[in-house]
Amino acid sequence: MRFATTLLASMLIAGTASASTADAINHANQLMQPYTGDVPGAALLVVKDGKPLLERGYGMADLEHHTAATSATDYRLASVTKQFTAAAILLLAQGDKLRLDDSIRHWLPSLAAFTDKVTLRELLSHTGGLLDYEDLVPPGHTAQLNDDDVLHMVAATTHGYFPPGSAYRYSNTGYVLLGLVVEKASGQHLQDFLAQRIFRPLHMDHTLLYVHDDKTVPNRAFGYSESDGHWQRTDQDLTSATRGDGGIYSNIDDLAKWDAALYDDRLLSDASRKLAFSPHVKVVGEPYEAGYGFGWRITGDTLWHSGESIGFRNVIVRWPKQHLTVILLSNRNDPEPYRTALAIAEPFLH
Repeated sequence: MRFATTLLASMLIAGTASASTADAINHANQLMQPYTGDVPGAALLVVKDGKPLLERGYGMADLEHHTAATSATDYRLASVTKQFTAAAILLLAQGDKLRLDDSIRHWLPSLAAFTDKVTLRELLSHTGGLLDYEDLVPPGHTAQLNDDDVLHMVAATTHGYFPPGSAYRYSNTGYVLLGLVVEKASGQHLQDFLAQRIFRPLHMDHTLLYVHDDKTVPNRAFGYSESDGHWQRTDQDLTSATRGDGGIYSNIDDLAKWDAALYDDRLLSDASRKLAFSPHVKVVGEPYEAGYGFGWRITGDTLWHSGESIGFRNVIVRWPKQHLTVILLSNRNDPEPYRTALAIAEPFLH
């Protein structure tokens, strides 16, 4: 783990850190104070021009065992997973294994006839209009949902929210189904495809798509929520076992490698990255004005995405023109970290 003080000291000795950089790092650490101490913590990465300026953990990854958070702590990424699912679809399109304008029903024929007009492209940009699977759960159901459960529930629907391509509505359903398409088109389990085609080539050695009771997450952070002034472990809920919409665990060390790969064609071609990073639709009905690409929100000069599931709040914000990225992963239900990440980045942008 690179603690800020150690890294900053070495940079100053080497003459690679300016006084303004030191001030920016101190400013970031002040903003991260709520995560310090014997509380559910966080991991923060600030990388500029390919070099980590700040990479450290704060607080605790596991309160019960007093395990401190480090830069190697693995957090459930929640919806930050979606950019990896989108990348998997784009890799398959690059290899002519599928087309973005394929119907979702072409790949998942158990779906109802009305989904013939819903394309993979529309699911990637949340314009498919399929019903939210969270709202389809039968009353009294308590077992964790898996992807096949989602497929069966959606297959029983007779309509969507709107004609495909006509509007935006954020859809976890769409990304669960996209994960199943990756399996159909590749002939591999989703977790194996991601490992073989993304994680291993990028040496993201501690990143995995979690499959319940199948793999142990290394250096795992457990999620917590505050109740009556006390932190309660809230690590899993009914929808924590689905995969393509939110099932990846990773750490900031590995995500630095992911960020670096998004600047060149070692993984995705120029054309694929342009598709991922272009606004295909205007986001509506959400707090932050943005366009949506494929697994990315686009606001001004930034590409970003947040991830929220019970006990976890995460965000990645990239300023590609300035070659700056801030990643903040946390194992607590509050606060939502997007504004904190923007505030941390501000002095590094000047």
